[in-house]
Amino acid sequence: MTTPNPNTDNATATATATATAPRYTDADIAAAVARGLRNARDFPDPGSDADRTAGKYAAMAQDFRNGAWLHLDAGDLPQASNKAWGLAAETVKAVSARHGGFIHKHRGIMEVVTQLCILAADSGAAPAARRLSRSFRTARDQHTNFYENELSEYLVLEGLIECEEFSEQLYALFWPERP
Repeated sequence: MTTPNPNTDNATATATATATAPRYTDADIAAAVARGLRNARDFPDPGSDADRTAGKYAAMAQDFRNGAWLHLDAGDLPQASNKAWGLAAETVKAVSARHGGFIHKHRGIMEVVTQLCILAADSGAAPAARRLSRSFRTARDQHTNFYENELSEYLVLEGLIECEEFSEQLYALFWPERP
């Protein structure tokens, strides 16, 4: 299967998300992250949190993105779909860490995404919140496919593209000045 160029296909979506991104205060985002972690009972661990940085998570997300395309090109659908999930999950961790929250559990990822979606919706960006929510469900489906190996090549490809869009939208909304 010929895969689209991951460096250009999402350029329009990223530009649109950035142009229409509402601006949130760091305090609002930090509060949403803290609510998500509290809801997940995902509490700080001073021992393991010391080495965690937003930049490390963002770099890991990029590594997962690159790995997903390599596995997809090689026809390894379970690995490609799990790397797509990794892209989404590490992006959530990066945004969370950027705002003072460190995620340790899968449930923490889900709860932080939920709270960020609520923040977006409450700020008048309901369409963006719905896109984030749908894209996150797609990312979770990709993660499940690692274990079940049920998704077709087409669905893994579309899921990877949607995970890329999810990642870019999270950055555009909640960490627009990221390096």
